[in-house]
Amino acid sequence: MSDTNKKAFITGITGQDGAYLAQLLLSKGYEVYGMVRRSSTAEVVDVRLKWLNIVDKIHLVDGDLTDLSSLIRIMQDVQPDEVYNLAAQSFVKTSWQQPILTGQVTGMGATHILEAIRLVKPDSRYYQASTSEMFGLIQESYQKESTPFYPRSPYAAAKLYAHWMTINYRESFDMYACSGILFNHESPLRGLEFVTRKVTDAAVRIKLGLQTELRLGNIDAKRDWGHAKDYVRAMWLMLQQDKPDDFVIATGRTTTVRDMCHIAFEHLGLNAQDYIVIDPQFFRPAEVEVLLGDPAKAKAALGWEAKISLEAMICEMVDADMQRLQ
Repeated sequence: MSDTNKKAFITGITGQDGAYLAQLLLSKGYEVYGMVRRSSTAEVVDVRLKWLNIVDKIHLVDGDLTDLSSLIRIMQDVQPDEVYNLAAQSFVKTSWQQPILTGQVTGMGATHILEAIRLVKPDSRYYQASTSEMFGLIQESYQKESTPFYPRSPYAAAKLYAHWMTINYRESFDMYACSGILFNHESPLRGLEFVTRKVTDAAVRIKLGLQTELRLGNIDAKRDWGHAKDYVRAMWLMLQQDKPDDFVIATGRTTTVRDMCHIAFEHLGLNAQDYIVIDPQFFRPAEVEVLLGDPAKAKAALGWEAKISLEAMICEMVDADMQRLQ
C-alpha cells in the first residue's frame, strides 16, 4: 500500500509530538485522524495544530485513553493502518501529585488501545511512546535498548508498564507493535511546564522587561536533548520496517540545564547567571541526574540520526517565544 492510501490514528495529536507527527504524515499523503478529550478549554486544544497550519487537514475524533469503548468505536470507524499512541499524563512533577491518574492514563491507557487494536483491527501497526525516564537511576553511562530500567517517578513507572505491555502484545498475539524509547525532545511547541520552554519563555520575558528572574530546581541535571521534528521521523520509520522492534532515539550528547540556560540567554545578549534563582520547590522527590542515549541501533536499522543541534533548537525556541510575546 502506498502512503497516499494510508490512514493513521494519533492519540495525543494536540501535543508537541502529535502535531509534528501529523504534519509529517500529511506531507507523505496520509489521511490523519487524531483523538481529543472532551474539555471545557476546547478553544485552546488545537493551538499547536494551528501554529503548524494543519488543523483543517486533520479529522479530530472524540475519545479517551481511559475509556476502552471509545477506542473500540474509533478503531471500528477509522480502520487505521498505523496507530501512534502519544497521549499520556507526561509531566513528571504532576505524576507525584496525581500518581493514580498517571497510572490509569499513561499505563493502562496504552493497554486499552492495544486491546482495541487486537479486537477490531489486529493488522494495524502500533507505535508506543516510551521514554528515557524509564532508565531513571541509570545502570550504564550510555543507555541503550538492553540497559536495565530503574524508573524514579510514577510517570516513568507507568510508561514502563505500557512499554512491557507493548512487548507482550507483540509476542503473544503476533501484533506489529513497537516502542520508541525517546530521550528528551523539545521545540517551539513544547508546553511551558517543561524546563526548556520555561527557560526560553523566561529569557524573552526578561529581555522584554516582563519578568525579573527565572526560578529553577536542579540545574546540574544532565539531559540528552533533541528536536521533536527529528524524533517523530523516527516514529514513522519504526512502523515502515519488515519486523516490529524497540529503539532508543537520542542524540548521544548530554548537556546540563545550566548550559542550556546559557545558550538561551546568550541568544538574547543576556547572562543567565544574573537571573537564575534556585528554588527548592522545583526539586523532584527522586532526581534523575543524568540521561544519555545510544542511538546506534536506530542508525543501523532505520537509517535515523538527529539532524538539528541543541543550539539551533534553543535559538529557534527563543525566537518563537519572542514572536509570541511581542
